[in-house]
Amino acid sequence: MTQLANKTVARSASGRSRALDVDHYVSLRIRQRRIMLGLTQQQMAELIGVTYQQAHKYETGINRISAGRLYQIAQALGVDISYFFEDIDPDRRAKPKTSEMLPQQRMLLELARNFAAINSRKHQDALCNLARVLASNETEAAEE
Repeated sequence: MTQLANKTVARSASGRSRALDVDHYVSLRIRQRRIMLGLTQQQMAELIGVTYQQAHKYETGINRISAGRLYQIAQALGVDISYFFEDIDPDRRAKPKTSEMLPQQRMLLELARNFAAINSRKHQDALCNLARVLASNETEAAEE
């Protein structure tokens, strides 16, 4: 890296550039969204027109993602590009760990996968209505 490049990249106390932390955060958000949709890395690679190895490198933060490729990924995952930057805290030094997923988060992912696998719109609507009724009953019980 040239001296000019060193001066233009903000550095954290550990000497790592903050840009790298952002890259890893974006990679994590890509992985989370892919898993939420129930896609394999191979399926993801096919959606964005890269090899499995390249998709894996994007998700693990080994390779940085260009703006154009990030746009393609966002389209493939059905989100806006801003999704990958939501809840980002630039002052936070530690990056989130995928292994620290809460049991409730795992259930939500499983629910989302199963819901997406239901082919009948009528059944999906019924499931949404059931969840809405159960949630409103919980809210009413808590208020009493």
